[in-house]
Amino acid sequence: MTSRTYVAGVGMIPFVKPGANAPYHVMGAEAAKLALADAGLDYGRVQQAYVGYVYGDSTCGQRALYPVGMTGIPIVNVNNNCSTGSTALFLARQAIESGAADCVMALGFEQMKPGALGAVFTDRPSAFDDFDAAADKLVDAPGVPLALRYFGGAGLSHMKKYGTPLTAFAKVRAKASRHAKNNPLALFRKEVSADDVMNDQVIWPGVMTRLMACPPTCGGAAAILVSEKFADQHGLNKQVRIAAQAMTTDTPSTFGASDMMQVVGYDMARDAAKKVYEAAGIGPDDLDVVELHDCFAHNELITYEGLGLCAEGEATKFIDDGDNSYGGRIVTNPSGGLLSKGHPLGATGLAQCYELTRQLRGTAAATQVEGARIGLQHNLGLGGACVVTLYERA
Repeated sequence: MTSRTYVAGVGMIPFVKPGANAPYHVMGAEAAKLALADAGLDYGRVQQAYVGYVYGDSTCGQRALYPVGMTGIPIVNVNNNCSTGSTALFLARQAIESGAADCVMALGFEQMKPGALGAVFTDRPSAFDDFDAAADKLVDAPGVPLALRYFGGAGLSHMKKYGTPLTAFAKVRAKASRHAKNNPLALFRKEVSADDVMNDQVIWPGVMTRLMACPPTCGGAAAILVSEKFADQHGLNKQVRIAAQAMTTDTPSTFGASDMMQVVGYDMARDAAKKVYEAAGIGPDDLDVVELHDCFAHNELITYEGLGLCAEGEATKFIDDGDNSYGGRIVTNPSGGLLSKGHPLGATGLAQCYELTRQLRGTAAATQVEGARIGLQHNLGLGGACVVTLYERA
């Protein structure tokens, strides 16, 4: 029999622009200490740790955790692109539910540089060679940086299929800013209107303005996962349980469908969500709050449909009806999401866990979704991996 997994503690430091940050190991250690304090545990109780980051040398996880404690436990370093933090969470939950451990830390951090993402190792084949080839074939946008081509191309595909207006993406970004103004940990807290987004610097005519893309960010976040037995033995918080979780990678449709929506992980998200809903015995209509991977406004819009928050082709109506915000059907990214909160790659998935845990505890302060009992997390990394996690108030 597998053990139930509870989120006993979470911690997150404010996300900041590159250059305004402390070094990665300082950010990581601070986030870890905050999660331990939230759980009311000493680091000596932690039996394993999974530490996620993308830009760093091997064993940076040890460098971040040794100032917290040197207890000899297994520390596993995780790199799964933008889904790195949630992959660390996935591995921590597996350790609990397999019975291998009863108290596990998932930690993520990132120290980033300004500007668009690019390859670090240029003397060997890139993991993105096939993705680049697909983008070259499907998208005519010379001079547009690749990450923008990927997700802008996915948005353009949706526009062509369903007549989605560019203003729909602007409304997603404006909504993110309305939510982030209430989140003291977010990078951008200034509220902007859809018109502000539309009138911002054009990156790709007819497809994207600068505000529709998330910024490079530095930060850290962590979670302490425990078994039910361990929680009971130590009197820990059992308000939030991970009810189901799934991780998917690419399938033949990623390149075979000749559609940029598939290239950026639409099918991965759909398949992971389906597995989670089936395992938990619920559907998307049961969700109260969602934190999803809005690295671009375009990805948030197509992910509404991939996760089943609305039917395919109905994302524009979902947005126009206000069903993605407070007072609507499913409050999406109350934290401000990656667009406003920021996107430190290794920390993003655990920052989503931080927000949803507080939402289901009822302690999210100004971002609180009233009566939230079921929350869904979606974290996507190209190359590719997608982790979907369902949390419930126990």
